Amino acid sequence: MRIGELARRTGVSTRVLRYYEQRGLLCAQRDANGYRRYDDEESVETVGRIRELLATGLNTDDIRALLPCAQGGPGLNPCAFSCGIVERQMAQLDAEMAELARRRAALGAYAQVMRERRAQDEALAARALRSA
Repeated sequence: MRIGELARRTGVSTRVLRYYEQRGLLCAQRDANGYRRYDDEESVETVGRIRELLATGLNTDDIRALLPCAQGGPGLNPCAFSCGIVERQMAQLDAEMAELARRRAALGAYAQVMRERRAQDEALAARALRSA
């Protein structure tokens, strides 16, 4: 199948499919005229798997390494290699969530101080108006 047909069947743009090929995630054969040719069902399945793995936050380097572990049905073959990549990604997400929680708490402290100062300013302004 040609790139336009693969794009139509997967809902992914031809530009993205070329990017996947450039990153080594998707393989295409070339016709004599230079047009890309993809294996029918295998390429559709591969693009779907790439999209699933991208949705988990994995980068294309990790996905390229994991794709051989993702053949033959849903999920990944649970080898030490694939488990290591997934565990590393989960640890990174945990660290990012902790950092976001820390930043939110710091921002919340600033917001509380601002609310208190605003209330003080409004109270001073109200007293000044009453005494005037």
